[in-house]
Amino acid sequence: MRAPAPRRSTSRRAAPLPRWAGTLAVKSAAFITVMCCALAALLGVLVHVQVTDQTVGQARDLALSRLTDATAAYEAGDTLLPGAGVDAEGLPQPLRTLALAGKRGTMVADHRGQPVMWAAGPADGGRTLAVAVDYGQQARTIEGLDSAILWSSGLAIGATLLVGAFAVTRVTRRLHATALVARRITAGDLDARVDDPRTKDASRPQDEVAAVAAALDSMAASLQGKLLAEQRFTADVAHELRTPLTGLHAAAELLPQGRPTELVRDRVAALRTLTEDLLEISRLDTGRERGELDTEDLGALAERVVRASGTDTEVRLVRDARVETDRRRLERVLGNLVSNAHRHGRAPVVLTVDGPRVTVRDHGDGFPEYLVAHGPQRFRTEGGAKGHGLGLTIAVGQAEVLGARLTFTNAPEGGAVATLVLPEERA
Repeated sequence: MRAPAPRRSTSRRAAPLPRWAGTLAVKSAAFITVMCCALAALLGVLVHVQVTDQTVGQARDLALSRLTDATAAYEAGDTLLPGAGVDAEGLPQPLRTLALAGKRGTMVADHRGQPVMWAAGPADGGRTLAVAVDYGQQARTIEGLDSAILWSSGLAIGATLLVGAFAVTRVTRRLHATALVARRITAGDLDARVDDPRTKDASRPQDEVAAVAAALDSMAASLQGKLLAEQRFTADVAHELRTPLTGLHAAAELLPQGRPTELVRDRVAALRTLTEDLLEISRLDTGRERGELDTEDLGALAERVVRASGTDTEVRLVRDARVETDRRRLERVLGNLVSNAHRHGRAPVVLTVDGPRVTVRDHGDGFPEYLVAHGPQRFRTEGGAKGHGLGLTIAVGQAEVLGARLTFTNAPEGGAVATLVLPEERA
């Protein structure tokens, strides 16, 4: 008889994404903003320099041309044109010094509150001849250009930032969805898939995010197939062994009393226990197990479990609680924890009930590092310990069916500590 095909395990809740999940979008937006500002500043400076040089050059050529006409009129004894004069008032001192040295030059300076392009040159008798050309229109043109550059740069940066943020957000949203699926797979949901539309349409260009999504989906499918095959094999082996073991157990009961018969019966019983454990694990692997919930007094249930185990486990009742649970499954969990503490730990073994929290502690060498970090693994034990590693695996599976949380730690002063937290009775 074959066991029903197992499906995924969705018992563990996927861990939430960390708060820094949006860092990529923030960094991308900041990078785009910085690059846009740098590019706008560079282009603005280039345009400003180019236009300013051209405007100043035109004003300088006009001023020098008028200075030439004024010089000719001055040498001919004619009347100077408006804007020209000898030793003109307001002529900048550097330009006056240059003209007295026998050279010609131009300079922009304020004169009576207005920008003026001065052109000056030497005149007879150690004097200076200067021409002033109104530079107000050119100055206003350059100011208007600078203002236009600033406004256009701001608009360009804003538009680029919006477009870039939209594009980056689409990428980060896809990465976020891929990360969520990966965490669901880690939590045991092997049916989870990204299903990126780009991976299904060969005509669409494939980007890096789509490649990651396709690789994750392929990995999940491969992992699911291997786990399902393993679960099917475990269930089939357990079912196939059950019938011959029943006959073997009946035959062992017919053997005459004696030491050899006791050894045979002991090994048959151990093999039957192992088979039943495998069957229970195969049922838990299907994910279809459901608890028959009822209200139980946790303290009284713990004491029954200890009495049934036949061990010298100490029960400490700090605070009793009524919990909504499946009594049979909870007894199975606590019984496995107590049995594991006596088998792999050392006395004293203490079972403590503190509200909905139950702890089972021994004073041995503690749990192995792999078990504390990753939980129990079937058929794995360390340090020559007896058993097949199925007891704690079953305890974890049954706890998940109950909606409880079972964790494994080591006490600072030594000893293994298993902690079971149950949901309390609902109002």
